[in-house]
Amino acid sequence: MKYICLGYYDKGKHELMTAGEKDAMFDTCFDYDDHLRANGHWGGGEALQPAETALTLCWKNGKVATTDGPYAETKEQLGGILVLEARDMNHAVQLISQHPALKYGSIFEIRPAGDMSEIRKASEQRRRLKTAR
Repeated sequence: MKYICLGYYDKGKHELMTAGEKDAMFDTCFDYDDHLRANGHWGGGEALQPAETALTLCWKNGKVATTDGPYAETKEQLGGILVLEARDMNHAVQLISQHPALKYGSIFEIRPAGDMSEIRKASEQRRRLKTAR
């Protein structure tokens, strides 16, 4: 089963790290990512640019409105996502609890990926019916 792991970090703490500390952190984290890959638990992942580069979209007054930056003001910022292959939530927790980023102050939120296959099939059928008319 797929689990989406959202990795959060404290930007202030990260900025106070020396280049050597950052290198050590990234090296140990990438080593663990390689371990996940080698054992069939890595489903993908991406780092994110800083929150200042974000754009938030919402529906307001009948049209799309945009706001610079993330929606929520928090100390921790979303730094990346990791798609994890695990048997169940306990297994996902076991795998992520070993991630070195935790020792550097990162926080992980783990959520089961939603299965949209049945909803997608139903939508495709409805849309086919609309175009067939």
